[in-house]
Amino acid sequence: MIKLFVGLGNPGTEYEATRHNAGFWWVDGLARDLGLHLTSDRAYHGLVARGSVKGQNVWLLEPQTFMNLSGKSVAALARFFKIAPEEILVVHDELDVPPGQAKLKFGGGHGGHNGLRDIHAQLGSADYWRLRIGIGHPGDKNEVADYVLRKPSPDHRTLIEECVARTLKAAPDLLAGEMTRATGTVHTHKPPRPKPPRPEGV
Repeated sequence: MIKLFVGLGNPGTEYEATRHNAGFWWVDGLARDLGLHLTSDRAYHGLVARGSVKGQNVWLLEPQTFMNLSGKSVAALARFFKIAPEEILVVHDELDVPPGQAKLKFGGGHGGHNGLRDIHAQLGSADYWRLRIGIGHPGDKNEVADYVLRKPSPDHRTLIEECVARTLKAAPDLLAGEMTRATGTVHTHKPPRPKPPRPEGV
């Protein structure tokens, strides 16, 4: 079961609407759904909320360390409350998944994502869950750094917001440890089929 939900992003109003903050958007939505309020906690270098769902303690965390130092925040909270890596879900933006889609996975590499890279290092383990929110790829690896720190197009923003809303429906199963069911909820979405071209002269 998931006890700690971590959303990755960068602090500050200038980053609020950028692709790299998709993890924050998801955890903000979970906080609303659970009726929790995230507040600043210096001990854990982030915005934190703590609640109880069906008798189980649950923590929400948005590191305020900037992306590259996300692990500092995650490890501080996890160690203090004795939360094991496999009880952690990290929600983050994913270049290799199209906008509107998401993937839930356990373990694996960091794929070059600097937030995951630091969490790996600080936890000393890759054995935690990840919810990868698709933001698409700019097509050129040299443009990635700028791409993730820019706002998505209106169409992509809508797709990402719809994805966040849909994947939040997996939260009850994540909390209950029903990971197969949660994965099914996350992965059921099929992207819309492209519209056929209109006949000429119509």
